Amino acid sequence: MKASSGHRDEAPFRIYTPAALGAALRHYRRQAGLSQAELAERTGLHRTYVSDLERGKETEHVKRLLRLFKDLGVRMTLEKADW
Repeated sequence: MKASSGHRDEAPFRIYTPAALGAALRHYRRQAGLSQAELAERTGLHRTYVSDLERGKETEHVKRLLRLFKDLGVRMTLEKADW
């Protein structure tokens, strides 16, 4: 199932904000052909949590991670793994 997020499959996602993280999560979930419920079940999370992340909700965990990376001067980039 091909994602229709407008993001090219080969281009990595640069993660600076919760919204960017959500867009990446949604893209790769759709690319995998999974519903939010299926992904949540596979990962032991609640579907509403997956939905919140995809909508760019700034959870405390996401906020802390982004703050740590920013303070360290590190950029988070996500791309499809080849393993």
